[in-house]
Amino acid sequence: MEFLQFMFVPTILFMVIVAPIWITMHYRSVNRSSRGLSEDDRESVEQMLETVDKLTERIGALEAILDAEHPDWRAKMSRESRREE
Repeated sequence: MEFLQFMFVPTILFMVIVAPIWITMHYRSVNRSSRGLSEDDRESVEQMLETVDKLTERIGALEAILDAEHPDWRAKMSRESRREE
């Protein structure tokens, strides 16, 4: 019987203070993780992806121009990068 009397106060403290905070924090984290991206965030991501696609096309065009005008520019760039190291 002494063990039950000893555990009575910690059990009540746990149920009154710790358990409600624990449950609240758990469901907050579940809610945040299930929310996902907002509509504004999705639009921003789509705009960024479009920008990346445009920049990739521009880089391809610039490399094509460089290949046509200076065929050995890639070799020169790799040699210069080795010198810097």
